[in-house]
Amino acid sequence: MKSERRGLVLVVAVIVVSAVLGAVYGPNVRATTSTAEDEHAAIRQFTNVLDVVQANYAEPVDIDKAVYQGAIPGMLRVLDPHSNFFDARQFALLREDQRGKYYGVGMVVAPRESRTVVMQPYVGAPAFNAGIRPGDVIVKIDDKSAEGLTTPDVADLLKGPKGTVVKITVAREGYNEPLVFTVTRDEIPRHSVDIAFMLKPGVGYIKLSGFNETTDREIYDSLKQLDAGNLDGLILDMRGNPGGLLNEAVAVSDMFLDKGQLIVSHHGRSSPNRPYVALRGNQGMTTPLVILVNGNSASATEIVSGAVQDHDRGLIVGETTFGKGLVQTVQPLSENTGLALTTARYYTPSGRLIQRDYKSISLYEYHYERKVPEHPTEVKLTDSGRQVTGGGGITPDIVVPTPKYNHFQESMFRSDVFYPLEGGVGGFTRYYMGSKPTITKDFTVDDNVMKSLREFLTKHNVRYTEPDLSENLDWVKRKIKQEIFVSNFGVQEGLKVELEADPQVQKAVEAIPQARALYQNVRKIVAQRTGGTPDQP
Repeated sequence: MKSERRGLVLVVAVIVVSAVLGAVYGPNVRATTSTAEDEHAAIRQFTNVLDVVQANYAEPVDIDKAVYQGAIPGMLRVLDPHSNFFDARQFALLREDQRGKYYGVGMVVAPRESRTVVMQPYVGAPAFNAGIRPGDVIVKIDDKSAEGLTTPDVADLLKGPKGTVVKITVAREGYNEPLVFTVTRDEIPRHSVDIAFMLKPGVGYIKLSGFNETTDREIYDSLKQLDAGNLDGLILDMRGNPGGLLNEAVAVSDMFLDKGQLIVSHHGRSSPNRPYVALRGNQGMTTPLVILVNGNSASATEIVSGAVQDHDRGLIVGETTFGKGLVQTVQPLSENTGLALTTARYYTPSGRLIQRDYKSISLYEYHYERKVPEHPTEVKLTDSGRQVTGGGGITPDIVVPTPKYNHFQESMFRSDVFYPLEGGVGGFTRYYMGSKPTITKDFTVDDNVMKSLREFLTKHNVRYTEPDLSENLDWVKRKIKQEIFVSNFGVQEGLKVELEADPQVQKAVEAIPQARALYQNVRKIVAQRTGGTPDQP
Protein backbone atom coordinates (compact mmCIF):
# COMPACT_ATOMS: atom_id res chain seq x y z
CA MET A 1 0.00 0.00 0.00
CA LYS A 2 2.88 2.35 0.73
CA SER A 3 4.23 1.80 -2.77
CA GLU A 4 0.78 2.41 -4.27
CA ARG A 5 0.31 5.67 -2.39
CA ARG A 6 3.79 6.87 -3.37
CA GLY A 7 3.17 6.17 -7.04
CA LEU A 8 -0.25 7.81 -6.99
CA VAL A 9 1.04 10.89 -5.19
CA LEU A 10 3.79 11.23 -7.78
CA VAL A 11 1.37 11.01 -10.70
CA VAL A 12 -0.79 13.70 -9.15
CA ALA A 13 2.31 15.82 -8.53
CA VAL A 14 3.39 15.57 -12.16
CA ILE A 15 -0.07 16.48 -13.41
CA VAL A 16 -0.21 19.48 -11.10
CA VAL A 17 3.34 20.60 -11.96
CA SER A 18 2.57 20.31 -15.66
CA ALA A 19 -0.54 22.45 -15.20
CA VAL A 20 1.06 25.24 -13.15
CA LEU A 21 4.67 25.32 -14.34
CA GLY A 22 4.01 28.67 -15.99
CA ALA A 23 3.34 30.11 -12.56
CA VAL A 24 6.65 28.75 -11.27
CA TYR A 25 8.87 30.01 -14.09
CA GLY A 26 6.93 32.90 -15.55
CA PRO A 27 3.67 34.85 -15.41
CA ASN A 28 0.67 33.19 -13.85
CA VAL A 29 -1.54 31.23 -16.19
CA ARG A 30 -5.06 31.47 -14.83
CA ALA A 31 -6.85 28.13 -14.73
CA THR A 32 -10.50 28.26 -15.72
CA THR A 33 -13.13 26.28 -13.85
CA SER A 34 -13.49 23.86 -16.74
CA THR A 35 -9.72 23.29 -16.85
CA ALA A 36 -9.60 22.51 -13.12
CA GLU A 37 -12.57 20.17 -13.47
CA ASP A 38 -10.88 18.41 -16.39
CA GLU A 39 -7.73 17.89 -14.31
CA HIS A 40 -9.66 16.41 -11.40
CA ALA A 41 -11.61 14.19 -13.76
CA ALA A 42 -8.37 12.93 -15.35
CA ILE A 43 -6.90 12.11 -11.93
CA ARG A 44 -10.06 10.26 -10.90
CA GLN A 45 -10.05 8.30 -14.15
CA PHE A 46 -6.40 7.33 -13.68
CA THR A 47 -6.93 6.13 -10.11
CA ASN A 48 -9.95 4.10 -11.26
CA VAL A 49 -7.86 2.40 -13.95
CA LEU A 50 -5.04 1.78 -11.47
CA ASP A 51 -7.49 0.20 -9.02
CA VAL A 52 -8.91 -2.11 -11.69
CA VAL A 53 -5.44 -3.14 -12.89
CA GLN A 54 -4.21 -3.85 -9.37
CA ALA A 55 -7.32 -5.85 -8.48
CA ASN A 56 -7.66 -7.90 -11.66
CA TYR A 57 -4.30 -8.22 -13.48
CA ALA A 58 -3.10 -11.83 -13.89
CA GLU A 59 0.00 -11.25 -11.74
CA PRO A 60 0.81 -8.95 -8.80
CA VAL A 61 1.39 -5.40 -10.00
CA ASP A 62 4.50 -3.40 -9.12
CA ILE A 63 2.87 0.01 -8.69
CA ASP A 64 6.16 1.91 -8.69
CA LYS A 65 7.16 0.31 -11.99
CA ALA A 66 3.71 0.87 -13.50
CA VAL A 67 3.83 4.55 -12.60
CA TYR A 68 7.56 5.40 -12.96
CA GLN A 69 8.18 3.41 -16.14
CA GLY A 70 4.70 3.42 -17.63
CA ALA A 71 2.15 6.09 -16.77
CA ILE A 72 4.41 9.10 -16.38
CA PRO A 73 6.75 8.47 -19.36
CA GLY A 74 3.68 7.64 -21.46
CA MET A 75 2.05 10.95 -20.55
CA LEU A 76 5.19 12.93 -21.35
CA ARG A 77 5.74 11.09 -24.63
CA VAL A 78 2.42 12.46 -25.87
CA LEU A 79 3.81 15.98 -25.44
CA ASP A 80 7.18 15.83 -27.22
CA PRO A 81 10.32 13.62 -27.46
CA HIS A 82 12.33 15.62 -24.91
CA SER A 83 10.04 16.04 -21.91
CA ASN A 84 11.27 13.36 -19.56
CA PHE A 85 10.78 11.87 -16.11
CA PHE A 86 13.80 10.85 -14.01
CA ASP A 87 13.57 8.28 -11.25
CA ALA A 88 15.75 8.81 -8.19
CA ARG A 89 18.87 7.23 -9.69
CA GLN A 90 18.48 8.96 -13.05
CA PHE A 91 17.87 12.32 -11.38
CA ALA A 92 21.00 11.94 -9.24
CA LEU A 93 23.07 11.17 -12.37
CA LEU A 94 21.54 14.16 -14.16
CA ARG A 95 22.57 16.45 -11.32
CA GLU A 96 26.08 14.96 -11.40
CA ASP A 97 26.32 15.78 -15.10
CA GLN A 98 25.05 19.30 -14.57
CA ARG A 99 27.36 20.02 -11.62
CA GLY A 100 30.35 18.61 -13.48
CA LYS A 101 31.65 16.51 -10.59
CA TYR A 102 31.04 13.50 -8.37
CA TYR A 103 32.93 11.52 -5.72
CA GLY A 104 34.49 8.17 -6.52
CA VAL A 105 37.50 6.56 -8.22
CA GLY A 106 37.13 8.19 -11.64
CA MET A 107 36.46 5.65 -14.36
CA VAL A 108 33.78 4.61 -16.85
CA VAL A 109 32.49 1.05 -16.56
CA ALA A 110 30.26 -0.90 -18.94
CA PRO A 111 28.64 -4.34 -19.21
CA ARG A 112 30.29 -7.02 -21.35
CA GLU A 113 29.05 -10.62 -21.43
CA SER A 114 27.34 -10.36 -18.01
CA ARG A 115 30.47 -8.84 -16.46
CA THR A 116 31.42 -5.25 -15.68
CA VAL A 117 34.56 -4.03 -17.41
CA VAL A 118 36.56 -0.82 -17.22
CA MET A 119 36.06 1.27 -20.35
CA GLN A 120 38.38 4.10 -19.39
CA PRO A 121 39.90 5.55 -16.23
CA TYR A 122 40.01 9.35 -16.34
CA VAL A 123 43.55 10.62 -16.69
CA GLY A 124 44.80 11.88 -13.32
CA ALA A 125 41.92 10.28 -11.38
CA PRO A 126 42.60 7.80 -8.54
CA ALA A 127 41.80 4.74 -10.70
CA PHE A 128 44.20 5.86 -13.43
CA ASN A 129 46.94 6.70 -10.96
CA ALA A 130 46.53 3.31 -9.28
CA GLY A 131 47.19 1.52 -12.58
CA ILE A 132 43.72 0.30 -13.57
CA ARG A 133 43.49 -0.07 -17.35
CA PRO A 134 40.75 -0.23 -20.02
CA GLY A 135 39.57 -3.80 -20.45
CA ASP A 136 40.08 -4.81 -16.81
CA VAL A 137 37.19 -6.99 -15.59
CA ILE A 138 35.93 -6.01 -12.14
CA VAL A 139 35.81 -9.10 -9.92
CA LYS A 140 35.26 -7.63 -6.45
CA ILE A 141 34.69 -4.29 -4.74
CA ASP A 142 36.11 -4.53 -1.23
CA ASP A 143 34.90 -7.98 -0.13
CA LYS A 144 31.76 -8.00 -2.28
CA SER A 145 31.82 -10.17 -5.39
CA ALA A 146 30.78 -8.40 -8.60
CA GLU A 147 29.23 -11.61 -9.92
CA GLY A 148 25.52 -11.12 -10.42
CA LEU A 149 25.71 -7.35 -9.93
CA THR A 150 24.53 -5.02 -12.65
CA THR A 151 26.91 -2.40 -13.97
CA PRO A 152 24.95 0.39 -12.22
CA ASP A 153 25.28 -1.59 -8.97
CA VAL A 154 29.06 -1.79 -9.45
CA ALA A 155 29.24 1.93 -10.28
CA ASP A 156 27.37 2.75 -7.06
CA LEU A 157 29.81 0.68 -5.00
CA LEU A 158 32.77 2.50 -6.54
CA LYS A 159 31.38 5.88 -5.54
CA GLY A 160 31.71 7.22 -2.02
CA PRO A 161 32.86 10.13 0.15
CA LYS A 162 36.14 11.84 -0.62
CA GLY A 163 39.05 10.30 1.27
CA THR A 164 37.49 6.87 1.78
CA VAL A 165 39.35 3.79 0.53
CA VAL A 166 38.04 1.03 -1.72
CA LYS A 167 39.76 -2.17 -2.82
CA ILE A 168 39.10 -3.06 -6.46
CA THR A 169 39.95 -6.57 -7.63
CA VAL A 170 40.21 -7.06 -11.39
CA ALA A 171 41.02 -9.80 -13.85
CA ARG A 172 43.41 -8.75 -16.61
CA GLU A 173 44.33 -10.64 -19.75
CA GLY A 174 47.86 -12.05 -19.56
CA TYR A 175 47.86 -12.24 -15.75
CA ASN A 176 47.20 -15.56 -14.03
CA GLU A 177 46.06 -14.07 -10.74
CA PRO A 178 43.58 -11.23 -10.06
CA LEU A 179 45.10 -7.81 -9.43
CA VAL A 180 44.08 -5.85 -6.34
CA PHE A 181 44.17 -2.03 -6.35
CA THR A 182 43.70 0.02 -3.21
CA VAL A 183 42.18 3.32 -4.32
CA THR A 184 41.35 6.43 -2.32
CA ARG A 185 38.19 8.11 -3.54
CA ASP A 186 38.34 11.78 -4.51
CA GLU A 187 36.29 14.51 -6.15
CA ILE A 188 36.07 13.57 -9.83
CA PRO A 189 35.46 16.41 -12.26
CA ARG A 190 33.27 15.66 -15.26
CA HIS A 191 35.14 17.79 -17.75
CA SER A 192 33.20 19.14 -20.71
CA VAL A 193 36.44 20.02 -22.54
CA ASP A 194 38.03 16.68 -23.41
CA ILE A 195 41.23 18.16 -24.81
CA ALA A 196 42.74 21.46 -25.96
CA PHE A 197 46.03 21.42 -27.87
CA MET A 198 47.86 22.75 -30.92
CA LEU A 199 46.73 20.62 -33.84
CA LYS A 200 49.51 22.10 -35.96
CA PRO A 201 51.54 25.31 -35.74
CA GLY A 202 49.12 28.23 -35.56
CA VAL A 203 45.97 26.09 -35.36
CA GLY A 204 44.34 25.37 -31.99
CA TYR A 205 41.88 22.56 -31.36
CA ILE A 206 39.29 22.21 -28.58
CA LYS A 207 37.07 19.14 -28.15
CA LEU A 208 33.87 20.10 -26.27
CA SER A 209 31.71 17.12 -25.29
CA GLY A 210 28.98 18.72 -23.15
CA PHE A 211 27.61 21.82 -21.42
CA ASN A 212 27.64 21.65 -17.62
CA GLU A 213 28.19 24.16 -14.83
CA THR A 214 31.94 24.34 -15.49
CA THR A 215 31.91 24.64 -19.30
CA ASP A 216 32.39 28.40 -19.60
CA ARG A 217 35.39 28.30 -17.24
CA GLU A 218 36.88 25.32 -19.09
CA ILE A 219 36.53 27.02 -22.48
CA TYR A 220 38.00 30.24 -21.08
CA ASP A 221 40.97 28.34 -19.64
CA SER A 222 41.45 26.46 -22.93
CA LEU A 223 41.46 29.67 -24.97
CA LYS A 224 44.01 31.13 -22.57
CA GLN A 225 46.16 27.99 -22.70
CA LEU A 226 46.20 28.10 -26.52
CA ASP A 227 46.81 31.87 -26.58
CA ALA A 228 43.79 31.95 -28.88
CA GLY A 229 44.11 35.64 -29.78
CA ASN A 230 47.38 34.96 -31.58
CA LEU A 231 46.34 31.84 -33.48
CA ASP A 232 45.88 31.62 -37.24
CA GLY A 233 42.72 29.64 -36.61
CA LEU A 234 40.73 27.75 -33.99
CA ILE A 235 38.74 24.52 -34.43
CA LEU A 236 35.94 23.90 -31.92
CA ASP A 237 34.95 20.25 -32.23
CA MET A 238 31.40 19.61 -30.96
CA ARG A 239 30.71 16.40 -32.88
CA GLY A 240 28.62 14.11 -30.71
CA ASN A 241 27.97 16.85 -28.13
CA PRO A 242 24.35 16.28 -26.96
CA GLY A 243 24.06 19.70 -25.31
CA GLY A 244 23.28 20.62 -21.71
CA LEU A 245 22.70 23.87 -19.88
CA LEU A 246 21.34 26.84 -21.82
CA ASN A 247 23.26 29.46 -19.82
CA GLU A 248 26.54 27.66 -20.58
CA ALA A 249 25.77 27.70 -24.30
CA VAL A 250 25.15 31.44 -24.00
CA ALA A 251 28.44 31.91 -22.09
CA VAL A 252 30.47 30.00 -24.69
CA SER A 253 28.87 31.94 -27.56
CA ASP A 254 29.61 35.18 -25.69
CA MET A 255 33.37 34.45 -25.91
CA PHE A 256 33.32 34.55 -29.72
CA LEU A 257 30.72 37.19 -30.62
CA ASP A 258 30.82 40.97 -30.36
CA LYS A 259 29.37 42.61 -27.28
CA GLY A 260 25.64 43.22 -27.74
CA GLN A 261 25.10 40.62 -30.47
CA LEU A 262 22.05 38.39 -30.05
CA ILE A 263 22.97 34.80 -29.17
CA VAL A 264 19.58 33.11 -28.87
CA SER A 265 16.01 33.84 -27.83
CA HIS A 266 13.32 31.56 -26.54
CA HIS A 267 9.55 31.84 -26.64
CA GLY A 268 7.10 29.90 -24.51
CA ARG A 269 3.54 30.10 -23.27
CA SER A 270 4.67 31.76 -20.04
CA SER A 271 7.53 33.79 -21.58
CA PRO A 272 6.59 35.41 -24.91
CA ASN A 273 10.20 36.35 -25.71
CA ARG A 274 13.46 36.21 -23.81
CA PRO A 275 16.59 37.28 -25.70
CA TYR A 276 20.17 36.47 -24.62
CA VAL A 277 22.91 38.79 -25.88
CA ALA A 278 26.70 38.81 -25.59
CA LEU A 279 27.45 40.79 -22.42
CA ARG A 280 31.26 40.77 -22.48
CA GLY A 281 31.92 39.79 -26.07
CA ASN A 282 35.13 38.41 -27.50
CA GLN A 283 37.12 41.40 -26.20
CA GLY A 284 39.17 41.67 -29.36
CA MET A 285 39.73 37.92 -29.89
CA THR A 286 38.96 37.74 -33.61
CA THR A 287 40.71 34.48 -34.48
CA PRO A 288 39.07 32.69 -37.44
CA LEU A 289 36.75 30.00 -36.10
CA VAL A 290 35.62 26.67 -37.55
CA ILE A 291 33.08 24.51 -35.71
CA LEU A 292 32.79 20.76 -36.32
CA VAL A 293 29.34 19.12 -35.88
CA ASN A 294 27.51 15.93 -36.83
CA GLY A 295 24.09 14.31 -36.49
CA ASN A 296 24.58 13.76 -32.76
CA SER A 297 25.36 17.42 -32.06
CA ALA A 298 22.26 18.80 -30.39
CA SER A 299 20.59 21.43 -28.24
CA ALA A 300 23.20 23.72 -26.62
CA THR A 301 25.65 22.74 -29.37
CA GLU A 302 23.15 23.97 -31.94
CA ILE A 303 22.70 27.24 -30.03
CA VAL A 304 26.44 27.97 -30.27
CA SER A 305 26.65 26.81 -33.89
CA GLY A 306 23.56 28.78 -34.88
CA ALA A 307 24.82 31.99 -33.30
CA VAL A 308 28.24 31.67 -34.95
CA GLN A 309 26.70 30.87 -38.33
CA ASP A 310 24.02 33.58 -38.25
CA HIS A 311 26.57 36.28 -37.38
CA ASP A 312 29.11 34.91 -39.90
CA ARG A 313 31.60 34.64 -37.05
CA GLY A 314 32.91 31.35 -38.40
CA LEU A 315 32.19 28.35 -40.57
CA ILE A 316 30.31 25.17 -39.66
CA VAL A 317 31.87 21.97 -41.07
CA GLY A 318 30.64 18.37 -40.96
CA GLU A 319 27.09 17.00 -41.06
CA THR A 320 23.64 18.44 -40.31
CA THR A 321 23.01 18.54 -36.57
CA PHE A 322 20.28 16.71 -34.63
CA GLY A 323 17.63 19.44 -34.78
CA LYS A 324 16.53 20.05 -31.19
CA GLY A 325 15.01 23.48 -30.67
CA LEU A 326 13.09 22.83 -27.45
CA VAL A 327 14.05 24.14 -24.01
CA GLN A 328 13.48 21.91 -20.97
CA THR A 329 13.10 23.21 -17.41
CA VAL A 330 14.09 20.67 -14.76
CA GLN A 331 11.72 20.51 -11.78
CA PRO A 332 12.54 18.41 -8.67
CA LEU A 333 9.65 16.23 -7.50
CA SER A 334 8.96 14.08 -4.46
CA GLU A 335 10.88 10.84 -3.76
CA ASN A 336 14.09 12.50 -5.13
CA THR A 337 12.75 12.26 -8.66
CA GLY A 338 12.65 14.97 -11.29
CA LEU A 339 10.82 16.21 -14.37
CA ALA A 340 12.35 17.83 -17.44
CA LEU A 341 9.45 19.60 -19.13
CA THR A 342 9.57 21.53 -22.40
CA THR A 343 8.67 25.11 -21.52
CA ALA A 344 9.82 27.01 -24.60
CA ARG A 345 11.28 26.89 -28.09
CA TYR A 346 14.54 28.62 -28.90
CA TYR A 347 15.41 30.60 -32.01
CA THR A 348 18.79 31.47 -33.52
CA PRO A 349 19.71 35.15 -34.06
CA SER A 350 18.28 35.14 -37.59
CA GLY A 351 14.99 33.78 -36.22
CA ARG A 352 15.38 30.13 -37.15
CA LEU A 353 13.61 27.39 -35.22
CA ILE A 354 15.83 24.40 -35.91
CA GLN A 355 13.56 21.79 -34.26
CA ARG A 356 12.86 18.79 -36.49
CA ASP A 357 9.35 17.46 -37.01
CA TYR A 358 8.35 14.97 -34.32
CA LYS A 359 4.57 14.95 -34.60
CA SER A 360 4.21 12.94 -37.79
CA ILE A 361 6.76 10.21 -36.98
CA SER A 362 7.35 7.66 -34.22
CA LEU A 363 9.64 8.25 -31.27
CA TYR A 364 12.02 5.60 -32.65
CA GLU A 365 12.15 7.31 -36.05
CA TYR A 366 12.80 10.65 -34.38
CA HIS A 367 15.78 9.42 -32.37
CA TYR A 368 17.28 6.68 -34.53
CA GLU A 369 16.22 7.20 -38.14
CA ARG A 370 16.93 10.88 -38.47
CA LYS A 371 16.50 12.30 -41.94
CA VAL A 372 17.52 15.72 -43.15
CA PRO A 373 14.34 17.43 -44.44
CA GLU A 374 14.26 17.71 -48.23
CA HIS A 375 12.50 21.04 -48.05
CA PRO A 376 13.40 23.49 -45.26
CA THR A 377 10.49 24.97 -43.33
CA GLU A 378 12.03 28.43 -43.38
CA VAL A 379 14.84 30.40 -44.99
CA LYS A 380 16.60 33.21 -43.13
CA LEU A 381 19.61 35.45 -43.80
CA THR A 382 22.89 35.79 -41.91
CA ASP A 383 24.39 39.18 -41.09
CA SER A 384 26.19 39.21 -44.45
CA GLY A 385 23.12 38.06 -46.39
CA ARG A 386 23.86 34.34 -46.75
CA GLN A 387 20.85 32.03 -46.75
CA VAL A 388 20.42 29.62 -43.82
CA THR A 389 17.54 27.26 -43.15
CA GLY A 390 15.48 26.10 -40.18
CA GLY A 391 13.28 23.16 -39.34
CA GLY A 392 15.96 20.49 -39.50
CA GLY A 393 19.02 21.28 -37.44
CA ILE A 394 22.02 23.39 -38.40
CA THR A 395 23.14 22.69 -41.97
CA PRO A 396 26.94 23.01 -42.26
CA ASP A 397 28.48 25.62 -44.52
CA ILE A 398 30.82 22.89 -45.73
CA VAL A 399 29.31 19.39 -45.74
CA VAL A 400 31.79 16.60 -45.02
CA PRO A 401 30.18 13.19 -44.37
CA THR A 402 31.55 10.93 -41.67
CA PRO A 403 33.65 8.24 -43.42
CA LYS A 404 31.96 4.86 -43.66
CA TYR A 405 33.78 1.70 -42.65
CA ASN A 406 34.37 -0.95 -45.29
CA HIS A 407 33.48 -4.62 -44.84
CA PHE A 408 36.86 -5.59 -43.41
CA GLN A 409 36.88 -2.72 -40.92
CA GLU A 410 33.35 -3.53 -39.76
CA SER A 411 34.36 -7.16 -39.26
CA MET A 412 37.23 -6.03 -37.02
CA PHE A 413 34.71 -4.23 -34.80
CA ARG A 414 32.16 -7.07 -34.82
CA SER A 415 34.86 -9.54 -33.80
CA ASP A 416 36.05 -7.26 -30.96
CA VAL A 417 39.49 -6.92 -32.51
CA PHE A 418 39.14 -3.16 -32.22
CA TYR A 419 36.70 -0.95 -30.30
CA PRO A 420 34.38 1.19 -32.48
CA LEU A 421 34.44 4.32 -30.28
CA GLU A 422 37.29 6.55 -29.16
CA GLY A 423 36.94 5.80 -25.44
CA GLY A 424 37.76 2.11 -25.17
CA VAL A 425 39.98 -0.73 -26.37
CA GLY A 426 39.28 -3.93 -28.27
CA GLY A 427 40.43 -7.49 -27.82
CA PHE A 428 43.76 -7.12 -29.60
CA THR A 429 44.92 -4.31 -27.34
CA ARG A 430 44.02 -6.35 -24.26
CA TYR A 431 45.87 -9.33 -25.72
CA TYR A 432 48.95 -7.30 -26.69
CA MET A 433 49.15 -5.44 -23.38
CA GLY A 434 48.85 -8.82 -21.64
CA SER A 435 52.30 -9.64 -23.02
CA LYS A 436 53.59 -6.80 -20.80
CA PRO A 437 55.40 -4.72 -23.45
CA THR A 438 57.16 -1.46 -22.59
CA ILE A 439 55.17 1.35 -24.20
CA THR A 440 56.43 4.90 -24.71
CA LYS A 441 55.00 7.73 -26.79
CA ASP A 442 57.51 6.77 -29.49
CA PHE A 443 55.54 3.54 -30.01
CA THR A 444 55.05 2.54 -33.63
CA VAL A 445 53.26 -0.42 -35.13
CA ASP A 446 56.19 -2.41 -36.52
CA ASP A 447 56.45 -5.91 -37.98
CA ASN A 448 56.50 -7.50 -34.52
CA VAL A 449 53.22 -5.81 -33.58
CA MET A 450 51.65 -6.92 -36.86
CA LYS A 451 52.88 -10.46 -36.17
CA SER A 452 51.07 -10.31 -32.81
CA LEU A 453 47.92 -9.14 -34.58
CA ARG A 454 48.02 -12.08 -36.98
CA GLU A 455 48.50 -14.45 -34.03
CA PHE A 456 45.49 -12.89 -32.27
CA LEU A 457 43.28 -13.14 -35.36
CA THR A 458 44.19 -16.80 -35.86
CA LYS A 459 43.75 -17.67 -32.17
CA HIS A 460 40.26 -16.11 -32.10
CA ASN A 461 39.18 -17.49 -35.49
CA VAL A 462 38.76 -14.06 -37.03
CA ARG A 463 38.58 -14.42 -40.79
CA TYR A 464 40.86 -12.22 -42.86
CA THR A 465 43.12 -12.35 -45.89
CA GLU A 466 46.53 -10.85 -46.48
CA PRO A 467 45.06 -8.61 -49.22
CA ASP A 468 42.56 -7.36 -46.59
CA LEU A 469 45.42 -6.37 -44.27
CA SER A 470 47.43 -4.87 -47.09
CA GLU A 471 44.56 -2.72 -48.37
CA ASN A 472 43.70 -1.52 -44.85
CA LEU A 473 47.23 -1.35 -43.44
CA ASP A 474 47.25 2.37 -42.63
CA TRP A 475 43.87 2.10 -40.92
CA VAL A 476 44.90 -1.00 -38.94
CA LYS A 477 48.15 0.56 -37.74
CA ARG A 478 46.37 3.75 -36.71
CA LYS A 479 43.70 1.84 -34.77
CA ILE A 480 46.35 -0.21 -32.97
CA LYS A 481 48.36 2.87 -32.05
CA GLN A 482 45.24 4.75 -30.94
CA GLU A 483 44.08 1.97 -28.63
CA ILE A 484 47.57 1.33 -27.24
CA PHE A 485 47.76 5.05 -26.40
CA VAL A 486 44.27 4.96 -24.82
CA SER A 487 45.33 2.01 -22.67
CA ASN A 488 48.62 3.53 -21.52
CA PHE A 489 48.25 7.30 -21.66
CA GLY A 490 44.50 7.98 -21.67
CA VAL A 491 41.74 8.85 -24.11
CA GLN A 492 43.18 12.28 -24.92
CA GLU A 493 46.40 10.85 -26.35
CA GLY A 494 44.42 8.26 -28.29
CA LEU A 495 42.25 11.04 -29.70
CA LYS A 496 45.33 12.86 -31.02
CA VAL A 497 46.27 9.76 -32.99
CA GLU A 498 42.74 9.48 -34.42
CA LEU A 499 42.63 13.14 -35.45
CA GLU A 500 45.73 12.77 -37.61
CA ALA A 501 43.68 11.10 -40.36
CA ASP A 502 40.23 12.60 -39.66
CA PRO A 503 38.87 13.99 -42.97
CA GLN A 504 36.44 16.35 -41.23
CA VAL A 505 39.26 17.83 -39.15
CA GLN A 506 41.45 18.12 -42.26
CA LYS A 507 38.67 20.00 -44.04
CA ALA A 508 38.23 22.27 -41.01
CA VAL A 509 41.92 23.20 -41.19
CA GLU A 510 41.59 23.89 -44.92
CA ALA A 511 38.54 26.10 -44.24
CA ILE A 512 40.35 28.51 -41.89
CA PRO A 513 41.25 31.06 -44.64
CA GLN A 514 37.61 30.97 -45.81
CA ALA A 515 36.43 31.55 -42.24
CA ARG A 516 38.79 34.52 -41.98
CA ALA A 517 37.48 36.03 -45.23
CA LEU A 518 33.87 35.53 -44.13
CA TYR A 519 34.47 37.27 -40.81
CA GLN A 520 36.34 40.16 -42.43
CA ASN A 521 33.53 40.63 -44.94
CA VAL A 522 30.71 40.67 -42.39
CA ARG A 523 32.56 43.18 -40.23
CA LYS A 524 32.84 45.50 -43.23
CA ILE A 525 29.15 45.07 -44.04
CA VAL A 526 28.04 45.72 -40.46
CA ALA A 527 30.37 48.73 -40.23
CA GLN A 528 28.89 50.19 -43.41
CA ARG A 529 25.39 49.78 -42.02
CA THR A 530 26.28 51.50 -38.76
CA GLY A 531 28.65 54.08 -40.24
CA GLY A 532 31.66 52.74 -38.31
CA THR A 533 35.08 51.33 -39.23
CA PRO A 534 35.65 47.59 -38.87
CA ASP A 535 38.56 46.12 -36.95
CA GLN A 536 40.42 43.63 -39.11
CA PRO A 537 40.49 40.11 -37.71
